[in-house]
Amino acid sequence: MIHEVKLRVRYGETDAQGIVNNADYLSYFEVGRVEWLRASGLSYRELEKEGHGLVVVEALARYKRPAFFDDELTVRTELTELKRASLSFGYTVLRGEEVLVTGRTLHGCVDLTTGKPRRLPAALFAWGAHCGDDS
Repeated sequence: MIHEVKLRVRYGETDAQGIVNNADYLSYFEVGRVEWLRASGLSYRELEKEGHGLVVVEALARYKRPAFFDDELTVRTELTELKRASLSFGYTVLRGEEVLVTGRTLHGCVDLTTGKPRRLPAALFAWGAHCGDDS
């Protein structure tokens, strides 16, 4: 499943040249990821209440074109890999049809009490496996 969410660049996300700061794209990826979970019928808040944390283990962003203050952007998010205790998301940030940034994040599932790795919750694993069957 690919999920899209729109957001508008805020002034504080830009540098002295009026361009979105490169680190802010990781926040845009986070918005995409949380909304992907919500659209899948899963809640990050519920995962945390159950003691599961999805920590970022790796992040990659490839910058192609700049975004500017007040641009309306679309963040496309897709689950790209699912394992027993980790998952990856792919992202495309667009202004209209123009691709500005692509990226991916790898997440490990941890027990929020101990910080130790643990299996993904059954509901997330089942939904992710289902999404993989559709692609």
